[in-house]
Amino acid sequence: MLEMLVNPKKAERRPWEMLIVGFFYSSLALLLVNLAFGKDAILSQYSGILVVTFTVMFSTPFIYYTIKLEENRINAKSGSLGLLYEHRNAIYAFLFLFVGFLIAFSLWYILFVPVESFKPQIETYCAINKPSTFNDCTAQYGIKQGSYSTAAVTSAKDHLILIFTNNIYVLIFTLIFSLIFGAGAIFVLVWNASVIAAAIGIFSKLDVSALPLGFFRYMAIHGLLEIAAYFIVALAGGLVSIAVIKHEFGTEKFWEVLQDSLNLIILAVIILFIAAVLEVFVTPLIF
Repeated sequence: MLEMLVNPKKAERRPWEMLIVGFFYSSLALLLVNLAFGKDAILSQYSGILVVTFTVMFSTPFIYYTIKLEENRINAKSGSLGLLYEHRNAIYAFLFLFVGFLIAFSLWYILFVPVESFKPQIETYCAINKPSTFNDCTAQYGIKQGSYSTAAVTSAKDHLILIFTNNIYVLIFTLIFSLIFGAGAIFVLVWNASVIAAAIGIFSKLDVSALPLGFFRYMAIHGLLEIAAYFIVALAGGLVSIAVIKHEFGTEKFWEVLQDSLNLIILAVIILFIAAVLEVFVTPLIF
């Protein structure tokens, strides 16, 4: 039933409506997981993953049919910027969907949801931001187990390399997931939305009035660029996946799709590097 609520063609005409859809999907996922598994001694420990899984289940039909729609719009004569322009409405719709996830996860993390529902997200936040004091960090935010260690970051250059490398790993997994299953990359993207939401909640110190500043801290300067890069790669991999499903392999149409996808991937890597530079050298000047 949920897959019938959103029409990809309509969503691309009014992409901002996907913000509401993303908020609804992720809120519903949180509600269902806490109602169904909140009191289960075993599954309640994995609520953070279950919330992501349910959100992915709700979102997959829209992502799949949007990518399928975009595959029909490929023009071999378009350059990289032309390709981005051709697919701009789909990327806008994906971004608004992501922001909807982010708002819902952040809001419910602060207001109602028990910390167990974001346990893996909090651990990921501590592993990225405070690796040398991981256990103290997780304990500070209500998680009292686990261990993690990594080499210390000693300079801005090291920090840039670390962040860009981590982001490239995410980019690669997004591409692989989308190649295997056209809409598969949505899992990586929903997971990132939940981790960023936990970071925003922590930054806001569980104060709803501080949420706008938290969004600005993690999204306005570099975050949206990172997420846009991931969605561009998800679209690129999805286009190839759909072309294979439609038995176009080896045809002229398939090589047009492949060229389109390669150009989008190169563009995404460039955007990701710019985002990493902003995160290392600009964001710390403001926060």
